[in-house]
Parts: sequence; C-alpha cells; structure tokens
Amino acid sequence: MARTINTNTVTKIVSQLCAEANFSLRRDVLSALKSAYRKETNSKAKRMLKAIIDNAAIARKERLAICQDTGLPCVFVEIGQNVRIIGDLKRAINKGIEIGYKKASLRNSIIADPLFRGKSKYSPAVIHIDIVKGNKLKLTVLPKGFGCENKSQLKMFNPTVSLDEIKKFIIEAVKAAGPDACPPFVVGVGIGGTADYAMYLAKKALLKKLIRLPGYPVTRLSGTRKLELDSLKAINKLSIGPMGLGGKTTALAVNIETYPTHIAGLPVAVNISCHALRSATKTI
Repeated sequence: MARTINTNTVTKIVSQLCAEANFSLRRDVLSALKSAYRKETNSKAKRMLKAIIDNAAIARKERLAICQDTGLPCVFVEIGQNVRIIGDLKRAINKGIEIGYKKASLRNSIIADPLFRGKSKYSPAVIHIDIVKGNKLKLTVLPKGFGCENKSQLKMFNPTVSLDEIKKFIIEAVKAAGPDACPPFVVGVGIGGTADYAMYLAKKALLKKLIRLPGYPVTRLSGTRKLELDSLKAINKLSIGPMGLGGKTTALAVNIETYPTHIAGLPVAVNISCHALRSATKTI
C-alpha cells in the first residue's frame, strides 16, 4: 500500500535524531566499552575507559554533547518504493539538522567553501539516499567527528590480492590513526564497488550493531566475519589502547560491508570512528 509523507514530518524527526545521537551513546557501543573496562588490566587504560563511560552517562542524564566535536551530520535515508514524499526531501533534512543542532546547543562545524573556508554553519549535511522495498521511510543521523574522519584511507587493490594483505591494510590504517583519533575505535571497512562506493560502504558499516567475539575459535568461521574478527584481534595487539594509554582495547569492533565489483579491481576503504560512535534512527 502506498503512503504519503510530508517533509514537515521529516524535518521534525531529523531534528530530534540530532539531539538523540549527540546526547545518548548507542547501547551496543556502551556495552562494548563496559565489557572492555571489565577485562582491562592496565590501570591507566582502565581509568580512561571509566572516564569515557562516566562521560557518556553524564551526557545522557544532563542532555549534553558526548563530545565537543558534534561532527558533520551524515544522514542515511531508506525510502520505500511505495512512499510518496510531499516537498523537497533534502531541504527538509537540512532544515531538521539546523533546527536540531541549534535547539540542542550543538557546535556549528560546517563551512560552505572547503578551500576558502568562511563562517561555520549547521548545514548542509551529507545525505545518502537508498530506495528499498515497502512503504516506510527510515532516517538515520550519524554525526561524524573529524578527528577520526581525517584518518580515512582507501586502497585500490589488484583482484589477486590475498586476505592477509587486506587485513594488513586495515591494521596499518588503524596504526596510522594512533591516539589522534580517540580510541578505542570502531573500524568501518568497505570492500567492493567503485572507489567512491567503497568509501560509502565503510561509513555505512559503522551503523551495524557491534557483535561480541564468539565463544569458539575464530578458525571455525569463514568469509567476512572471520576477516572482521582476525583484524580486530590483530588491532588489539597493537596496544595503542584507550586514548593511546595502552591496554587490551584499541578497537571495540571491525565492521565490514561488501558489494560486487569489477573483475579488474578490488577497492578497500577504511573509515574509523572514535569511541563516541553516535547514531540515532527512526522509521516511519
């Protein structure tokens, strides 16, 4: 059944998601941080994890930003093919960003001209739109801070590359990010498509729920899941640790998204999130 959605509704929801994402750390991320805290034996790293967890609790309770860098908002939109939008969707989303950020007293970090800079504003957001089956509209706001965004990497591999070489690239990207990107990280990896699409997949991978390590050997797994867990284990052996203080947890998770690609290539992109991986979603 077809549905009609007015853009005024979209604006209202996006403005609410801006506050929710910036004030309330995702439950799966918070759970992973608490798990890392329980397992940590390095006293400095343990204190830092406690500070990160406490900060998240205060931000949620006091309705304050988890981090002063409230990011460049990335908005992921899934539109059901049976949905009719009344009005300008992109304009409605950007209006929602402006209203939401102003109302929540979040930092305006966006400049209109990337080369000549100028006065910072609240919008426009980076908007990704995907058409899916059904008659629903799904909106996700991901505020992406640039301490970690600046550490993004892309490599165009030959199709003959081994999984070990891909894993090495992922690990080296994290190593290069080091403490500057505020670990412990969530590492998004995009594999396939074109160069630009691999980068999109890496960002989208950050939206996936964090999955804990299995209770059985990784050798019993195969494919993408094994690459995720193998990479995570290797990253945590780097001992960069929370905010660069060492310890067991340099990354909370490695999430991989894949897509078909050309026979002559294999794009691999890495998009790192700091410990404040913030996103909020609503479906209407």
